[in-house]
Amino acid sequence: MAQLSDAIERFIKDLMQEGAQVEVKRNELAQHFGCAPSQINYVLATRFSVDHGYVIESRRGGGGYVRIVRMHSSPDGNLLSALLNRVGSEISEEAAAAIITHLYDCKLVTVNEARIMRAAVAQNALALPVNAKNVLRAAVLRNMLTQVFKNYEGGDH
Repeated sequence: MAQLSDAIERFIKDLMQEGAQVEVKRNELAQHFGCAPSQINYVLATRFSVDHGYVIESRRGGGGYVRIVRMHSSPDGNLLSALLNRVGSEISEEAAAAIITHLYDCKLVTVNEARIMRAAVAQNALALPVNAKNVLRAAVLRNMLTQVFKNYEGGDH
């Protein structure tokens, strides 16, 4: 299943090479790959989430489509607002790592900064009961995101 998911992800990213968004029909994509539409939903949910720098818009019905929009890394607040909304009041280690990877992919942080950020939100770095770790992780990540964008605006990168 991972190979199919990888192929679907590559196909969509190849379609996006020319622009920041692409529209696809879920059923046509499923037919192209010989899979169920739920497999397409899985790839969209896991590989094209806000954590990974994408926004998914969909319209159901006969003429329905899925629009995948790549968020820009500009410091105008759009990406920062979307990421802060995604983090919310608690976040898992995996989701936090995906956001940090997206920051690196957008060249908003260096590889060393990304490693430090991952270490700061890692499960073993937060010596708290399990239910409190996601809350603390979210607070730490929100502060780091805000600082990353302040640095970007100030020309530190």
